[in-house]
Amino acid sequence: MPLVPMRQILDEAAKGGYGVPAFNVNNMEQIQAIMAGAEEAQSPVIIQASRGALQYSQLDYLRHLMLAAVELHPDIPVAMHLDHGNSPKTCKQAIDLGFTSVMMDGSLKEDGKTIADYDYNVKVTREVVEMAHAHGVTVEGELGALGGIEDGHGAGLSVDDTDHLTNPDEAGDFVAETGVDALAVAIGTSHGAYKSLRRDPKTGETLPPALAMDRIHEIHKRMPDCHMVMHGSSSVPKELVDIINQYGGKMEHTYGVSVEQIQEGIRHGVRKVNVDTDNRLAMTAAIRKVLSENPKEFDPRKYLGPARDAMQEVVRLRLQAFGAAGHAKDYKPITLEEMKAYYAKAAV
Repeated sequence: MPLVPMRQILDEAAKGGYGVPAFNVNNMEQIQAIMAGAEEAQSPVIIQASRGALQYSQLDYLRHLMLAAVELHPDIPVAMHLDHGNSPKTCKQAIDLGFTSVMMDGSLKEDGKTIADYDYNVKVTREVVEMAHAHGVTVEGELGALGGIEDGHGAGLSVDDTDHLTNPDEAGDFVAETGVDALAVAIGTSHGAYKSLRRDPKTGETLPPALAMDRIHEIHKRMPDCHMVMHGSSSVPKELVDIINQYGGKMEHTYGVSVEQIQEGIRHGVRKVNVDTDNRLAMTAAIRKVLSENPKEFDPRKYLGPARDAMQEVVRLRLQAFGAAGHAKDYKPITLEEMKAYYAKAAV
């Protein structure tokens, strides 16, 4: 099965009332873990790479790894997505590489750090939509700005910042003016394992991040057909953090987004859920455990193999929790050429 347009996966998810995790990758073991988890769950899946991942793995290595993934798993619909593209140029590079979906994050300027204004966001996002749709490629845009920093991308906003959350009053205009297929919403989630600085004043215990779920509800009410995206949605399982710390790590006061909150979002129009930190935690916990229990070990296969297995389990659990499991064969995948014709017809 060839790589499929992400738009088709999102459309089918909307029909079925489920969400599809989008897992970030940097290397072969991560791609293998995602595909094994998707095969086990019989689920469509979105695999995404950030600019940092493309630099780390090198463009052609990643492209061929993805081609191997779809060749070895012909029954699994897979979309290949660029996460947080910082410019039309970056998005074009991904399209030329064969990505079936790109994100133009116009919420920030090209440096990936400076908050952009609404007009700039509309301008660059619309430019990417016109370019991508001419190739049948899906486009995700972002309205509002996320907290945290990932791979050097992010404004580093405080968890208490509400000024840069998505404004439901602007969402309809933004989608209409840009033509995006999916809308990433800022509701208080953030990248990384440290999603909350809130502390219980009596115990000092880290409290869950305060999420503005009402903004998702309102956007869905106004635009029931809009495919929303939740970024920074790893749950940061305590058991994985505990293993890391047990074997020499120092991760304190971590907190994630609960699966229940994500499921609530899915019930109100969220169709793509970005998960990265949970997979990193699973792999790191497994590697630390192996090397701590076997200090003489030096064969990378002996620790990368268990790391891959640990990540596969997280992938499987998220596919099941978000409702995507069992939907791999619900529909006949379409090609980018067919999607290109769809966009051309819709534009008339």
